[in-house]
Amino acid sequence: MDDQGKPHRFKVEMAMTPQQQATGLMFRKVVPADSGMLFVFPTVQPEPFWMKNTLVPLDMVFINPDGTIRAIAENTVPFSLAPVDSGGPVKAVLELQGGLTAKEQISVGDSVVAETFGDTKPTNTAAGSN
Repeated sequence: MDDQGKPHRFKVEMAMTPQQQATGLMFRKVVPADSGMLFVFPTVQPEPFWMKNTLVPLDMVFINPDGTIRAIAENTVPFSLAPVDSGGPVKAVLELQGGLTAKEQISVGDSVVAETFGDTKPTNTAAGSN
């Protein structure tokens, strides 16, 4: 991610299959500050999320097809079944440790750099994979 020229690097697990996306970060007791999970969808559409069986608060970063951040849901409530709105059609969602986006000043309009969004840089440059 890029906040006014300052990169934030994360080691992310990729949730590509329906099974991986259904499970997400459920049942995890800890999400390290340098880690997360990137959900990439085959089509661009609104993608509501929830916190069912998720033990810790998360920040959900909703990402446009061009890699810009469309919306951020901060400190989502563990175990909540209430839908968390993507704010419109998105290509991907990055789940991070709750409170991290505010702490690192990551905001709407910032860019996520990853091959998923057509970037030629290695995926671990910003929101990369293992």
